[in-house]
Amino acid sequence: MALSSRLVPPGVEGQDLLRACWAGTAVFAAVAIATTAFPDPMAVPIAVVSLGLLVAGCAAMLWAFQRALQRSRYELIGVGGLYFLAGCAPRSVRLSMMAAVATEVVVALAAASVRPFTASAFGILVPVYALGLSGAWGARHGIFPPRPSDDPTSERVDPSRNGDDV
Repeated sequence: MALSSRLVPPGVEGQDLLRACWAGTAVFAAVAIATTAFPDPMAVPIAVVSLGLLVAGCAAMLWAFQRALQRSRYELIGVGGLYFLAGCAPRSVRLSMMAAVATEVVVALAAASVRPFTASAFGILVPVYALGLSGAWGARHGIFPPRPSDDPTSERVDPSRNGDDV
């Protein structure tokens, strides 16, 4: 099985987001490795790439949050499901997105550890990118349980009673 089919599972929704996530992760990894080898000439590129991915990740997170607010009228959406894809995405998608987050964290920490007090520290901001795209995937394609009806005729249970009938 090719590496690309493991990173972007075939036949799942949102492959564009998965591809974008891994493309950003690959660009960051390449620039971080180059920055570790050549810290002075690569200071500006690592800062630009890291800040660019941070901004893109923040935009994706905000879009995901806005979309989740709309969907939450009819579905029960939690933060763990939205951004970490817990229980709302196929296993292959969740593993791919969380692997991208983990890869970004490991590369950022490794680069900053090898070259402390340099521009490599900008890499610590990058995992927001994969997490934001993960949230965008969850908001766009995630499957969440329906919200219970707010029908006033339906039976309401006092949450403080814990189901006890007294």
